[in-house]
Amino acid sequence: MNKTNQIIKQVSFDFIAAAVAWALFFVFRKTYLEPLKYGYQVPFELNNSFYIGIIIIPAFWVLLYVISGTYRNPLRKSRLKELGQTISLTLIGSIVIFFVLILDDEIMGYKAYYTSFLTLFSLHLTLTFIPRFINSTQIAHKIHRREFGFNTLMIGGNGKATKLYNDLENLERSMGNVMIGFLNVYDREEYLLEKHLEHLGNYEQVNEFIEKHNIEEVIIAIESSEHVAIKKIISLVDSSDVLIKIIPDMYDILTGSVKMNTIYGTPLIEISSTLMPIWQRNLKRIIDVTASTFVLIFCMPMFMAVALIIKLDSKGPIFYSHPRIGKNGKPFTIYKFRSMKTDAESKGPALSSDNDSRITGFGKFMRKTRVDEMPQFFNVLIGTMSLVGPRPERQYFIDQIVKTAPHYRHLHKVLPGITSWGQVKYGYAENVDEMIERLRYDIIYIENMSLAVDFKIMIYTVLTILKAGGK
Repeated sequence: MNKTNQIIKQVSFDFIAAAVAWALFFVFRKTYLEPLKYGYQVPFELNNSFYIGIIIIPAFWVLLYVISGTYRNPLRKSRLKELGQTISLTLIGSIVIFFVLILDDEIMGYKAYYTSFLTLFSLHLTLTFIPRFINSTQIAHKIHRREFGFNTLMIGGNGKATKLYNDLENLERSMGNVMIGFLNVYDREEYLLEKHLEHLGNYEQVNEFIEKHNIEEVIIAIESSEHVAIKKIISLVDSSDVLIKIIPDMYDILTGSVKMNTIYGTPLIEISSTLMPIWQRNLKRIIDVTASTFVLIFCMPMFMAVALIIKLDSKGPIFYSHPRIGKNGKPFTIYKFRSMKTDAESKGPALSSDNDSRITGFGKFMRKTRVDEMPQFFNVLIGTMSLVGPRPERQYFIDQIVKTAPHYRHLHKVLPGITSWGQVKYGYAENVDEMIERLRYDIIYIENMSLAVDFKIMIYTVLTILKAGGK
């Protein structure tokens, strides 16, 4: 079952439902509410307001659903959770429409306001949820009947993994796992699970197999003696956009780590890869695009002036571009105003320092005020960076960092940023040790990501720029 087709299908259903709900609400206002006010039947006609609303209102609803993450996992929907989400979003959307479009209506009394709101809410909720419920039910039944599922990789190959495999395969209603194979933790001559699944290799190759087999879910089913490897496994898998589940032990169950999400399935701990609520993540992207567009357009005169000064100050190109490692470990090209001499790295990659002779005269000013980072708003616009996020590094330095701090890979769970908490607190790092020191702040940021934290970091960044206090 194609995920993209499902999203298109759900968006179409929601748009049509919103259009029909608004049309019925328009008829309700004209045939019931207005006669109550005027005391006679008002001639009914479809005016320009109706035709404009039949397009604008559904578009508003779809935008609200996109921001809230409604279409993020169309094939993994709980019907009960979908009901709760539909009710809450319908309430929010109806309140917005009421205050923007309906509050100015001429009415007979305040009871008409309540009637209008409840009618709009009820029509939209009913017409939206019924198609969603039918669609989700059809998908769930297909999963239960094993007509389609999610490519799954097992990590572990002995007792626990074999028992879990048998439990999943013998379920009357499938949980949707299509087992592709398993990876071992410690090398052995043979594994119990080999009787049922193909042995693909060692867990350190997990990302290679995730990409090769289009894996959507990884289940960690290892023995007690192998538990020391769990952190490393999660660290490796975390950089991929897959669902991670772990077999719980009794301690996990007693401490409440195991959350029931299905009656028929095997209990597993699901490790959430969502670092911030979906609606905040989508709103963060909207802010990124809006802010970067504004800066690139309105700061163009300043960019031209900076470009001219760079040309006059030293020989070489205006811009500096270089590959960096971004989200999910994928490389991208970063753009800056050139602040160093053209032969700055003729002897190989090297970090800058306060009294670095490679930095040009104007480059020192740009680094103090962060002006050299301004072209990165283009990176933000095209989606390879964000306004706020860990600073991206070159692979050369990442290879050195992970030898001491393997948890550096956690930074690849998010888009890198123009500014970060580590950048605000520590500035430019002069060596690998300082990179590792700055890493602490970026890890804390990732574990506490929110729009509120982003705004605080941006405020401190602006203050640093105004004070020319950049390191």
